[in-house]
Amino acid sequence: MTLTPSKINMFTFMKLPSAWWCGVRLQYIDEKKATTTVKHKWINQNPFKSMFWAVQGMAAELSTGALVMNEIQKSGKKVSMLVANNKATFTKKATGRINFTCEDGELIADAIKKTVETGEGQTCWMKAVGVNQDGVAVSTFHFEWTVKVKA
Repeated sequence: MTLTPSKINMFTFMKLPSAWWCGVRLQYIDEKKATTTVKHKWINQNPFKSMFWAVQGMAAELSTGALVMNEIQKSGKKVSMLVANNKATFTKKATGRINFTCEDGELIADAIKKTVETGEGQTCWMKAVGVNQDGVAVSTFHFEWTVKVKA
């Protein structure tokens, strides 16, 4: 059974309430791509009247993490997942609705396949790009996910 946006959004409500209250929602997921959305509003803004960088980070991480969770579920194995590193670049003020898309489903699928086959931990860098309503990139996040089959 694959994960759906409604299942992931319920997960954020139960397990990641700060992301949920800030308005982070998974909008789309398939085997290769996931898109999250978040709208700039009072609760998630910085003093400069744009979206706080950490809220962008939550939305970006969810777009990558949802793909990781989906592949783990498909594997049928118990696999741990953890962000080991991240880096971000901000190129424009984030106002309005921002959509973060990660298209690295195949990368994490390969990493999970390798950890299941070998039992050794694997790492995978995944990228999420946030674009505003005009289609302009406002930020790009890179997350290094580590996955390992649980003993």
